[in-house]
Parts: sequence; C-alpha cells; structure tokens
Amino acid sequence: MSDSAEETPDGPVEVDQRVRVYVGTDEEACGVVVEDFGSMAGQGVDIADVHIADPARRWAVLLDAGTIVFVDSDQIAPE
Repeated sequence: MSDSAEETPDGPVEVDQRVRVYVGTDEEACGVVVEDFGSMAGQGVDIADVHIADPARRWAVLLDAGTIVFVDSDQIAPE
C-alpha cells in the first residue's frame, strides 16, 4: 500500500487502481479510480428544515462501460 492509499472496509484503494463498486448488488461494476476527493468530499447542506445537498462522494471511478460514478468508501473494493 502506498502512502496515498486509503483503507476501505475491503482493503486499500488508491487512484489508478482497479476496483469494484456497489459490491454484492445488481449494480456491481468494475473500473479504475480516477480521483480521490479525500477531505474535500465535504458535508451535506441543510438550512433550517430544508435539505439543500447531500455530501459529495469520496471516489470517482471510471467504469469499464465508459461511464463515471462517484462512490463512498463503503461502496468500493479492490478488484
């Protein structure tokens, strides 16, 4: 594991690594991590009782199908 790798529930993940997303679901797919937003993932936004936005996802993954998805650490695993 390099200094830039982040530990996930299923093992270390880092940029340029092949991974699986949505593991164990019908949407499970494989791809390559293209960005780790780390601490920049941010927080959700609520103003009074109005929900404005959810927190950003931690990882950007370019799927083998050519689309990009954004997932949290509990939705990603090393391939």
